[in-house]
Amino acid sequence: MIQHVYERVSQARYVSEVIVATDDIRIFDAVEAFGGVAHMTSRNHRSGTDRVAEVAVKTDAEVIVNMQGDEPLLDPGCVDAAVEPFFANPSLLISTLGCPSSSEIEHSNPNVVKVVVDHEGYALYFSRSPIPHFRLNDNSHGNEKNFFKHVGLYVYRTQLLKLLPTLKESVLEKAEALEQLRFLENGYRIRVVSYQYESLAVDTPEDLDRVNEFIKERSWQPNLSS
Repeated sequence: MIQHVYERVSQARYVSEVIVATDDIRIFDAVEAFGGVAHMTSRNHRSGTDRVAEVAVKTDAEVIVNMQGDEPLLDPGCVDAAVEPFFANPSLLISTLGCPSSSEIEHSNPNVVKVVVDHEGYALYFSRSPIPHFRLNDNSHGNEKNFFKHVGLYVYRTQLLKLLPTLKESVLEKAEALEQLRFLENGYRIRVVSYQYESLAVDTPEDLDRVNEFIKERSWQPNLSS
């Protein structure tokens, strides 16, 4: 799975280098076996973002993309979409992705993270709970109950990642098990880019079966030379 993610991220236009940050020697060995680059990190990090920060601050990169390793069918275009706002806004520190959806199953599934945004496209809140809540007697939303499901991809300016160890662990972050809430609760704005992307993240054994079936049906394999 990590090879699929690595290969797909490498195809993004705005990515110049791909590094796997891990504290697991099995992942490190697997990445090196297919010719990728991996860095071992501390086992004491509170979140994946902390792990990425450890590696990021040792580079000279101004902007860092944090792609989780559970998206083997990643669309490289969504990486570029999340990076693009940084070209237009030099003060932007964080961006991520939101995919429009009207699926009632996804809206109620705690494994599908939801995000609500303001009129400028900045996150108001992320939650595993169904947000927004659509009142049964309120028809102002029309026939379709549209919402944004969050795609677990982040783009950071390295200067913010350097500050990460100084930010207090968020009460909301611990309650929802969502690390991005640490930034919101500490006053940092997160730009949410709308991108039509049907994510097939692997959060459960059932998800893994779905991805394997998808690959099998399409005879789809990674190609690191492309």
